[in-house]
Amino acid sequence: MTETADSPPRRPKRDKTATESLMTATMGMEIPVVLFGAIALFGVRVTDPPALAFLGGVVLIVLLAIGIRLARYSWGYWYSGALQVLLLATGFVEPLAAVTAAIFVGFWIYSLVRGRQLDEAKRRHFAENPTDQEN
Repeated sequence: MTETADSPPRRPKRDKTATESLMTATMGMEIPVVLFGAIALFGVRVTDPPALAFLGGVVLIVLLAIGIRLARYSWGYWYSGALQVLLLATGFVEPLAAVTAAIFVGFWIYSLVRGRQLDEAKRRHFAENPTDQEN
């Protein structure tokens, strides 16, 4: 879409931090895993009634999708951390779900730690070289 003389100028895109990008990627990868996990729990009839597995899966998927949107805020990290604990708690329903959740918790921790390191390095670089920043 091209801008015309009477259309307002577009707002520039907000720069995502490395932490935000890594966190959203991690939570985005968790969504299909939760979906397939809910289907598997339904298939082996772990819950009574079995449809409860689907309901739990849908709730977790919606919460993860919200977490992806909230990753831009500093308190969104706390929200996504609480989601990781909730995903670990699925181990009370099916122990193998806790194994999968533990793997993603590891990804989440890596995303948080490494993302903050990258953001700090970028901040230091631009503080030392202000001419490198794009307008």
